[in-house]
Amino acid sequence: MLILQTFPVIHRFSIRKDATAPRPFESSPSPSLGRRLSLRISLTNALIIGLVVWLSLVPVRLDAQTLKSQANPDWDKLVDAARKEGKVVVSIPASAEMRKQLEETFKKRFGIEIEVFTARGSAAVRRMADEFKAGVRYFDVHIGGSSSAVSGMLDEGILDALEPWLVLPEVKDPRQWWGGHMWVDNAKKFIYPFQAYLTESIWYNTELAKPGELRSYDDFLNPKWKGKIGFLDPRSPGAGDSHWSFMWDVKGEAYLKKFVAQELLLGRDQRVLAESLAKGRVAVMMGLTYYSFLPFVKAGLPVKSLPALKEGTYGTAGSGNLAIIKNPAHPNATKVFVNWVLSREGQEIVSRALGQATRRLDVDTKWLREGGVIAAKDQMSLQEYLKIENQSEEKLDKVREPALKVAQALLN
Repeated sequence: MLILQTFPVIHRFSIRKDATAPRPFESSPSPSLGRRLSLRISLTNALIIGLVVWLSLVPVRLDAQTLKSQANPDWDKLVDAARKEGKVVVSIPASAEMRKQLEETFKKRFGIEIEVFTARGSAAVRRMADEFKAGVRYFDVHIGGSSSAVSGMLDEGILDALEPWLVLPEVKDPRQWWGGHMWVDNAKKFIYPFQAYLTESIWYNTELAKPGELRSYDDFLNPKWKGKIGFLDPRSPGAGDSHWSFMWDVKGEAYLKKFVAQELLLGRDQRVLAESLAKGRVAVMMGLTYYSFLPFVKAGLPVKSLPALKEGTYGTAGSGNLAIIKNPAHPNATKVFVNWVLSREGQEIVSRALGQATRRLDVDTKWLREGGVIAAKDQMSLQEYLKIENQSEEKLDKVREPALKVAQALLN
């Protein structure tokens, strides 16, 4: 219902100081004329007030889609054109919850099919790059980690500049985003990180380890943990190599040699690794994020994120990096999806599905603290975040590439 606030109608009259005495040749108004004027004013006031009250009671239904159409008259035409294309094809992280939410919500909202491809980032990127080179246009949008996107997509020249695809005012406006519009790539146009948080990529089995035993990376060198530490293989792009590169940066290569001697359980299947922790095969797991453990958390299994160690942690966009494949097969559906997923509604859905923190200022992220995730916008300034982030193209070159060489030397 549209509610209109009513205000009293005030008539202002100026009164001269000599108003009590009639001017020469000026006669005083008759009492009957004064009564008629007073009656007309009263009736006018009553009609105006009655009209305003009636308008306030008229129900006006404006849903979110209508408001967007009014804000951008071309939006409805875009959605109609997208429906004619039939679908949009999106590559996302291996999150069953995110897939479920996207498939259900996007189709219901716009009447457009969404085909979701879930795979580990490096595998998805490799397929997209190979198909692009072969002239196949199947994928439209990629959402995932930054390292695989930079090495497998940006370097291959298969991405399109993002900003021309943004049309909704709430998405285009940098004031809606903590840090404004940020970019992973040095060109500041291809890979858009819509998330920013302090990572929670160390998890432990509450029946096998206690937080008080693991307060520093040095504690993992205790013989007690030999054969009890799992790690997402850092030789492949993803959260594993993010975590490994942070350890290399703060502890050095000598430390990593001792760490590897602890007989790590390495793997590239995130669900298998998460299950290894949940079922007690290992006591600690590194390199996995919240959404990998979500099914086990919901099942009540003894897994929990470890509080930040004394060496601190790093900032990341996690799996929240968006890129558009050059010359997508479904351009209109691509535009609708990209604008929706970066809208307030889209970011609320993705943030909850991944358990990672959006940069949108109008989306609540404080609830994520329960899972060990601290949104950058709730904790620090942009300058502080930029000092500790390790997912930009610049940091990939300076930190993650050297760390990868160490991983290959120690783990091969």
